[in-house]
Amino acid sequence: MLPAAKYEVFMDENIKLPLVKLDHIALMPGTIMHFDLKSKDAVLAIDFALKAKSEVLFVASRTGDINSNNRESLYNVGTIGTVRRLIKLGDNLMRAAVEGLGRAKIGEIVSAEPFCICTYEPIPDVTAAITDTEEKAMRSYILELIAQYLKVNPKLTDLFSSISKAADLTYIVNELMSQFPMPLENRQGLLEAESFRERYDKLLSVIKDETEILRLKSDLSQRVKSKLDQNQKEYIMREQMKAIREELGEDDTVSEADQFYAQCDALEADDSVKEKIRKEIKRFKTISGNSSESVVSRGYIETLLALPWNKKDPDFINLAKAAKILDDDHYGLEKVKERIIEFLAVRSLTTKGQIPILCLVGPPGTGKTSVAKSIARALDKKYIRVALGGIRDEAEIRGHRRTYVGALPGRIATGLKNAGVKNPLILLDEIDKVSSDYKGDPASALLEVLDSEQNSRFVDHYVEIPIDLSDVLFIATANTVQTIPRPLLDRMELIEISSYTLDEKVHIAKEHLVPKQLKRNGLSSKQLVFNKSALSQMILGYTREAGVRSLERRIGEVCRKVARELLEDEKTSGKALTEDEAKQILDTKERITVSTGNLEHYLGKVKYVTDKEKHKNEIGVVTGLAWTSVGGETLQVEVNTMPGKGKFELTGQLGDVMKESAHAGISFIRSVAGKYGIEPGYFESTDIHIHLPEGAVPKDGPSAGITMATAMLSAITGKKVRGDVAMTGEITLRGRVLPIGGLKEKIIAAKTAGIKTVILPEKNRRDTEDISAEILNGVNLVFVNNMDEVLKTALVK
Repeated sequence: MLPAAKYEVFMDENIKLPLVKLDHIALMPGTIMHFDLKSKDAVLAIDFALKAKSEVLFVASRTGDINSNNRESLYNVGTIGTVRRLIKLGDNLMRAAVEGLGRAKIGEIVSAEPFCICTYEPIPDVTAAITDTEEKAMRSYILELIAQYLKVNPKLTDLFSSISKAADLTYIVNELMSQFPMPLENRQGLLEAESFRERYDKLLSVIKDETEILRLKSDLSQRVKSKLDQNQKEYIMREQMKAIREELGEDDTVSEADQFYAQCDALEADDSVKEKIRKEIKRFKTISGNSSESVVSRGYIETLLALPWNKKDPDFINLAKAAKILDDDHYGLEKVKERIIEFLAVRSLTTKGQIPILCLVGPPGTGKTSVAKSIARALDKKYIRVALGGIRDEAEIRGHRRTYVGALPGRIATGLKNAGVKNPLILLDEIDKVSSDYKGDPASALLEVLDSEQNSRFVDHYVEIPIDLSDVLFIATANTVQTIPRPLLDRMELIEISSYTLDEKVHIAKEHLVPKQLKRNGLSSKQLVFNKSALSQMILGYTREAGVRSLERRIGEVCRKVARELLEDEKTSGKALTEDEAKQILDTKERITVSTGNLEHYLGKVKYVTDKEKHKNEIGVVTGLAWTSVGGETLQVEVNTMPGKGKFELTGQLGDVMKESAHAGISFIRSVAGKYGIEPGYFESTDIHIHLPEGAVPKDGPSAGITMATAMLSAITGKKVRGDVAMTGEITLRGRVLPIGGLKEKIIAAKTAGIKTVILPEKNRRDTEDISAEILNGVNLVFVNNMDEVLKTALVK
């Protein structure tokens, strides 16, 4: 150290003192403080003060930068202190013991080398008269606050012991100002207080604030610690459970449960659904992995997670594109296409409209199932087919309850799961083939599914959570509505798909069936073509159906035989051919054209030939028209009369309704016997036998009433019936003719059989307006009201 005389030039006036800047601490009057000297100028200033026996100004730095000589970085009020001792702790590290004497206002820094010297102005304490009683109260209160503080911070116990023994309030306040933990700003504020009372009040406020802060911190710490303790406890328990499960070989259960939880969090579903799934997962975790119950619970959770609760495909609304897809896939079926385009039009205007529930009714092979696929493609919807044929258990629709072994969700819920979205197109195929037994009635279960007012909360017995089916487009197919229960039928919008005409079948064959079969059999139009006459001959001579399924099989049969014919070669006989080699051979062959001339070569003899004999005028033989689930048919009604005792016999496997029609017909004839010259007593002495050929085929219905009545009257009177006439209609006891159904199919059957005149009920006249001109062309339709008009046309004059 240098001698103090070296610095006397700086201390020529009494208003100047060496300045030591403090880092985040403040020296309080009347207290002794020990602190490390962190800067070189502080060491020089303290050293000088010791040698010169000078006092020192101690002031706190606002910024914490004790190396800065900027006056603005220092507080305005500091403390005048005297250095008691200076201790060297190690290399370049000094510690000073300083006693605070009084407060001072800091002036200007007049010198910065080799240490700071500044001017100052002592600040005297503003004294205020405090009585002994008041001083005791103030001492007691501040000690009480410190005691409360110690409850949350026991570290100040030694300080409390020290000050609690002191009687001087000033000493207590100064010690607390110096040693009580508080921010520098608060400590500096206490130092700058002008009077002792102000200093006391500020100190009370600081103690209260710090006590409350520590209490809040303690509460937060306790809550966090409690939570951590709980988490730690759960972690330990999980690890123990994991170890136990590993020992038992059940460690997969927990990992599966975690996967289920993750899938549940990512699931697009309502909170109520997720809560149900989480509850089931929690239960699954407690079940032994080797038990059968674990398998049931796992399957149930997987089903719930796989269902598309709120997942939807966006609606595809493009009328022109949808119409084009429907037209490209199917010829005709205008009513179906029109209804789908109407649905799309409404959907483009509002999303609140109800989705239609359609039922396509028509003979087999008319494209009901395939048109549903086309509708799904046109609407850009997932396609799910649910086959209902032969179903007799209600659980097939609603699902099995989980209490049963091998329980599964119903076909509707399974269809949604397979689709992956809540708005697919679901085809209910063969809905008319649903039956019932002691296990329940599936048709009754379908009532809720197909009711747009109820199916928004459809409950599957297995799932047990309501499923929203209101966005599903249901399309049902049926061959007849006769076997569909009335309440179920009432919930669907019926669209009839009638039999195809010859021209329609030719179009369908050329545009769809032939290309399909060529591709399926590895051929192309370069190797095989069908001319129109061949297709017409194939339809008339080799098929008898309302649809085109048998026609497609015949086309496929021709394709197979042509493929064999093209590949049969002496050079390749017995040699295995690759696909490429076979195609190369086909490319070298001449194209085969199937015509009426060589059709018999591929399909054999014609199976269906129009029997011209049937068109002869005969007594007691009349051509009737019938509707079946596979289209229209002609049937012969034959009547013989013979001497007997008035016996009336019906054969040909006739149903009850048809038998009743025969009895109504004979009753009508007996009532008008005199009009047609029938002798009295004829019916008592003559047996009448009615027979409908093809006895192995069941027949029923009232539409053959006028046919049987005409045949009986012809046989009784001996008058011939025209062979080119066919008829259909229900008869009453008074001879009135009532309307029938299946008109289009019956007219097609008559035309196919070569019939020129068809007798129909007058009330069916309006139904012919919807029949195309192609069908009616070449057929003379005669509309009648009663049997007299029927006989006028049918009997040979």
